Amino acid sequence: MASPEHPGSPGWMGPIAQCATGTEQEAAATGPDLPCPGPDEHLDTPGGPSPNSSMTTGELQEYWRKEKRGWRRVKLLFEVASARIEERKVSKFVMYQIVVIQTGSFDSNKAVLERRYSDFETLQKNLLKTFREEIEDVVFPKKHLMGNFTEEMISERKLAFKEYLSLLYAIRCVRRSREFIDFLTRPELREAFGCLRGGQYTRALDILVRVVPLQEKLTAHCPVMVVPALCAMLVCHRDLERPAEAFAVGERALQCLQAREGHRYYAPLLDAMIRLAYTLGRDFISLQKRLQESQLRKPTPWGLTLKELTVREYLY
Repeated sequence: MASPEHPGSPGWMGPIAQCATGTEQEAAATGPDLPCPGPDEHLDTPGGPSPNSSMTTGELQEYWRKEKRGWRRVKLLFEVASARIEERKVSKFVMYQIVVIQTGSFDSNKAVLERRYSDFETLQKNLLKTFREEIEDVVFPKKHLMGNFTEEMISERKLAFKEYLSLLYAIRCVRRSREFIDFLTRPELREAFGCLRGGQYTRALDILVRVVPLQEKLTAHCPVMVVPALCAMLVCHRDLERPAEAFAVGERALQCLQAREGHRYYAPLLDAMIRLAYTLGRDFISLQKRLQESQLRKPTPWGLTLKELTVREYLY
């Protein structure tokens, strides 16, 4: 029996990317895929196997039975904890500190982020384009020409923005929208991916470790949306010569992808995981077999490595 192939051997399957079809072939520069609907209209649920999955009917039924047992509501609370006045050479504005906490249990990964009035205003304008009827009863704090920096006005807006975010989150289609999710995560993700492109891996990881837990909570209905950020963490750990940490975060990304063999990250991620498993002395053969079987079922051209794919995210 021939010995198993390994990285560098003639039979080695190298990096493969851009294997998706349809909408998944869109440019990665605008960020991860749009939210996908969950199988149950009343729960925020993880995405399941794709229509092209190789699972039998019985396996799919068993999969969904297991998934339903693990489904839980993810509810978030929003607090505008503090505010500070920031002065720059040509501008002066108030930065509001938003704290996002998951209810139901102690949340060790509460998110803390800062946004200014203009950020909230942009969110409102974007939401009105798609959800005008849905948010017609949601009151947005009015803009004032004077008095924006008084203690009274800042306190009033802190309460108003807390109520605003809570009301938006209560509307299912809004909380799952790209506009709402981007408002809470995109600035940090853009900074992190910018650091990744610049080779500042430690800085990128510092940001990703803070923003990814929030992104996971906001996209519980469609975990695949967090895959680009998880893959960015893998790349950072790997290039910092931390293969064990890279492999661990890669397993999280594979779990999010489930059986989505057509996703543009599926093959490049598996290829990276095979190389990491080989480096760590772990079972890389089963991962290699998984990739080979995927390619046999759905042949795709050779393309980008995982790093080449991730650096194209969040360019704008």
